[in-house]
Amino acid sequence: MKAVILCGGMGTRIRDANELLPKPLLPIGNRPVVWHIMKVLSCQGINEFVLCLGYKGWLIKEFFLNYRSMACDVAVTLGEPQHVEFLGRHDEENWRVILAETGEDTMTGARFNAIRRYVEPDGLCLLTYGDGLADINLANLLRFHRQEGRVATVTAVRPPGRFGEIRRIGNVVREFNEKPQTTEGFVNGGFYLFDTRRIWDYLSDDPELVLEREPMTRLTRDRQLAAYSHEGFWQPMDTLREFNTLNAMWAEGRAPWKLWTDSNREDFHATTAGRV
Repeated sequence: MKAVILCGGMGTRIRDANELLPKPLLPIGNRPVVWHIMKVLSCQGINEFVLCLGYKGWLIKEFFLNYRSMACDVAVTLGEPQHVEFLGRHDEENWRVILAETGEDTMTGARFNAIRRYVEPDGLCLLTYGDGLADINLANLLRFHRQEGRVATVTAVRPPGRFGEIRRIGNVVREFNEKPQTTEGFVNGGFYLFDTRRIWDYLSDDPELVLEREPMTRLTRDRQLAAYSHEGFWQPMDTLREFNTLNAMWAEGRAPWKLWTDSNREDFHATTAGRV
């Protein structure tokens, strides 16, 4: 199973943090937030990624093209500039990252539709946003999705009410409202699972197609959208305050999403049945 990460937005609400970088490259500690998301997924068994690029996507390409140089010691022979030796290895060597150009101004639904050829053969894919961190349990999410047997599953969380509200009966979504004025409970936390044999009936190549609007509304109407409850840590990075909060948590050694460390891994795997 591949993970699709939406990395194309302009991040206008967080320009105070950095006006030069696309939001997925904004750093938490010394690594971009998208790297942190990928580490959360990788330590649970997902090592193939499709990044949907848009705004300043070439900078995201540069980061991954130069990743080995940044992650390893390098020996350079000055008289032979073409001779570069990488010393040592890094933990992400098994990652395969597709950097897909999905349009400068394309909306989320059209971005996902544009990378259909990369994920359709797998029968299932995970999709999330390039700016939200969680200690999401992928094994439990996958088990839930398979038990429900619907086209899509969305992860439901309980943060502030400026996100897409999810109202449900049991595990089936009965109403999906993107960014309502008020909220009553669970909201859209991303981390979707999609059946890649059936989801395309709800998508199109219309560049204005917003995943969280018409496709989610139609899936809800057809009773094909399930909601998986995540009661653990979840935090988006939409504002300068949230950027500073996440960086403070990382600097102080209290980052709940850091599941790839020994201390966090022991607590996390006590609640999971295994890797995806």
